[in-house]
Amino acid sequence: MRLDHLSYAAGPDGLASTAARLGAAIGREFVDGGVHPRFGTRNMILPLTDRTYLEVVEALDHPASDKAPFGQAVKARSALGGGWLGWAVAVPDIAIVEERLGRSAVPGSRHRPDGTELRWKQIGINGLIADPQLPFFLQWDIPADLHPSTGGDGTVSLAGIEIAGDPQRVSEWLGETVEAPLEDVKVEWVAPHGTPGILAAQVLTPGGIVRI
Repeated sequence: MRLDHLSYAAGPDGLASTAARLGAAIGREFVDGGVHPRFGTRNMILPLTDRTYLEVVEALDHPASDKAPFGQAVKARSALGGGWLGWAVAVPDIAIVEERLGRSAVPGSRHRPDGTELRWKQIGINGLIADPQLPFFLQWDIPADLHPSTGGDGTVSLAGIEIAGDPQRVSEWLGETVEAPLEDVKVEWVAPHGTPGILAAQVLTPGGIVRI
């Protein structure tokens, strides 16, 4: 189990403008990630070190975004002005998570602009919708060199996450201590009685730490 990526929902200015704004703060450009046909969404990504990445995502004007939980979550967050949507944990065997949560994972896919299809299974979006401090889980079904974290220059990394919530609650959801998937990423737990969810990410760049 490891931290895979953070998702940020586009604001009213749209996907490209939101990604450009975050990219300018970090000093790197997000690249077009393509469309998630099953979820009715599309994204732009920024590869980071340690097989992690940032994702800016927006809902498409498509029936899938109203039916799929992920599309619903993105649309709802964007309707509130955009911002951090959640975090994802990659697992080697999602069947273990399915058994623990008592539900089945759903297949996901994304078609990159070059035509390459990325495939995975994911579970836990409804948990994120109900309690945004909770991560969702995914199991990639692609070669390692196709993971979205590839292609970065190796100088930008995720240094920390500020989460409003309760680490004990998240540990129960993960089925193990919350520190396990985060490893070297520092997590600051704030406002345990406030609205839960990611408040900010701290990104380490050659120019120092940028809080977004």
